[in-house]
Amino acid sequence: VQLQASGGGLVQTGGSLRLSCLASGRSISDYGIGWFRQVPGKERDFVAGMSWTGGSRFYGDSVKGRFIISRDSAKNTAYLQMNSLKPEDTANYFCGAQIRSEVGLRLDCRDYEFWGRGTQVTVSS
Repeated sequence: VQLQASGGGLVQTGGSLRLSCLASGRSISDYGIGWFRQVPGKERDFVAGMSWTGGSRFYGDSVKGRFIISRDSAKNTAYLQMNSLKPEDTANYFCGAQIRSEVGLRLDCRDYEFWGRGTQVTVSS
């Protein structure tokens, strides 16, 4: 599967953005999907994830209540709705796909087999 993330940009504090992760080559429903973010010099951090069944969603502590992960199987696209953005949300955001597993979605970026290029999100204060 190939992934393409888009939707990043510059937004003011308190604003919203919606990131998209378009999958091609395979159905996105065959994969667990994770959104991660990374700033220069730091590791890639987990933001949000959805199991391949769509039945389980997970969020990093810093984004709970503000970000929502979703999926539109008909469009083969996953989304990350980001609300109430803060300057500390500034990062390069990546979507990853994890081959479906009976053990459920893993939240470590090393457990994702496929990645798209990142999309930059910048939140101004």
